[in-house]
Amino acid sequence: MAADQENTPEARRAAALAPLPDHHNVDTPWWQELWRRHAHITTPLRERGLECDIEFGLSAYIVRVSLPDGSCLIIGPPQEPPSDRPPGSPEGWIATREHPDDPSLSEVLYDSAPSDDPGAPQRPEARHGGSAQPLIEAIDHRLDQLGLLPTPSSPTARTPVSAAEPAPRAPEPADVSGNADRTFVYGDALLALTDRLNATESPADAAALLHQILDPTSGLLERLGEFFEAAAEKAKESEQDDGFDLHYDLQDAAATLRSLGEDLHTAVDRMRALAPARRTTRAGLPPGPSPGPPTATTAVPGRTR
Repeated sequence: MAADQENTPEARRAAALAPLPDHHNVDTPWWQELWRRHAHITTPLRERGLECDIEFGLSAYIVRVSLPDGSCLIIGPPQEPPSDRPPGSPEGWIATREHPDDPSLSEVLYDSAPSDDPGAPQRPEARHGGSAQPLIEAIDHRLDQLGLLPTPSSPTARTPVSAAEPAPRAPEPADVSGNADRTFVYGDALLALTDRLNATESPADAAALLHQILDPTSGLLERLGEFFEAAAEKAKESEQDDGFDLHYDLQDAAATLRSLGEDLHTAVDRMRALAPARRTTRAGLPPGPSPGPPTATTAVPGRTR
């Protein structure tokens, strides 16, 4: 798949994704569409070295994650009763660990699905609903406890914009309590990011800037989605008719942002792939035709996956 083509050592270091599943469905359009819809779950897990696959459960599609000890994670929506929500966008996520040979290892790592029983106590994560970031953080925490993360993730780690330049710092919030202060620090920060994109001459650096926007767990689109969800809940607190209408409008905005991120989930890899392939020549000779009979073969690195 194009999403996993990496042409340079820099691209491989930046992505470092676990391989795709090894079965014939990987090349079919219907499986690739399911993969795209679950990229906000599979990509951060693959960045941690965990191999993922998409399967059909009892009534909905699930993500199966292979763990180093032979156990696996099953991540998906509630299977009973069936939901009419599209794949990859459930009302809540349930993540369980299972082992084919040791039932005692079975456990629920995360459950944000709403309860059908109004009298039953809700799990703390139920407030997160279908958000992916709290799910990934809970999986990180538990697998780190068990020593099952091939590539441990630091909560303070962020993808750098280039090898020599750190990612942009988040601005301090402005005081917007009155009309006098019209400083838009967050808009200015994004404008600075745009200026840097305009100035870059390297597809690899441009890809790193795109990653700041499109990362499915920490990128700007995901953070904007969370912002609009929070704004929607704040509007609903008013209990006025327009507050409920605004709530749904803001929820739609959050869904649109996440859908945009899903549509562009291959953009970072495609931008990296625009970098020209490096040519290796004989020592002491410039690139080009050999001045005499060839004594060595010029190597042109092929694409790696």
